[in-house]
Amino acid sequence: MEYVTLNNGVQMPKLGYGVYQTPLEETARCVLEAMEIGYRSIDTAQAYGNEAGVGRALEESGLHREELFLTTKIWISNAGYEKAKASIAASLEKLRTNYIDLLLIHQPFGDYYGSYRAMEEAWRAGTVRAIGVSNFYPDRYLDLTHFAEIPPAVNQVEMHVFQQQKTARTYLEQHNTQIMSWGPFAEGRNDYFRNPVLNAVGKAYGKTAAQVALRFLLQSGAVVIPKSTHKERMEENFQVFDFTLSEEDMVRIEALDKAKSLFFAHDDPAVVEWFLSRG
Repeated sequence: MEYVTLNNGVQMPKLGYGVYQTPLEETARCVLEAMEIGYRSIDTAQAYGNEAGVGRALEESGLHREELFLTTKIWISNAGYEKAKASIAASLEKLRTNYIDLLLIHQPFGDYYGSYRAMEEAWRAGTVRAIGVSNFYPDRYLDLTHFAEIPPAVNQVEMHVFQQQKTARTYLEQHNTQIMSWGPFAEGRNDYFRNPVLNAVGKAYGKTAAQVALRFLLQSGAVVIPKSTHKERMEENFQVFDFTLSEEDMVRIEALDKAKSLFFAHDDPAVVEWFLSRG
């Protein structure tokens, strides 16, 4: 496994396993299978409803806690200092651990300033090793960064070959915040896995379109957390450190960028109302 060093010195695996939309009853099995393959970074969230499944897998894995890197996120309904503080304690209990490696604000809505203060407090107390945000566009990211006493270590955003976050990456790099990709396969949208460029590049390396896509993101400086409930796909996604894309192939894939979301825009009023209705 390869690692990145976050802005506070904490080391984080470049490749992790995500459990978004994994049913609670399937989560423990999936996470245990991922650990058997070699994954040591697990990404969950309060909103996913499966923190308890991740906690069960951590307990049953037989691995020492320090071998694992665990990420979770504070949801909108828990925004604000007091609610966020209580939700951190609840997440720790569900995850069956006494510390979280990376804690993120899930969405840039609600009193996320209060949430961030609670996270800073948890970091100082040692119950969180690194803190950051998720889905923060450059404007809100910059606002929070200038407000915060502890700069965000990570910003987890939609990032894949069709949305490469080139503008966001510029600002994150200026402030030494690690970009982390959610949806590295865009859930298969835009005929992702049959894309002719990804498949042509993959053929040259003996790799699949999915492996090429992950490798591209890694070489672009992102941390990736692909998700699958099938062990053979987990294994495939793990085999991305034994080849390197050429500069020419990187340029070919960079040309696929549409610079817009394939899911939703966080600055669209209708999207904001939808998120807040779920808060």
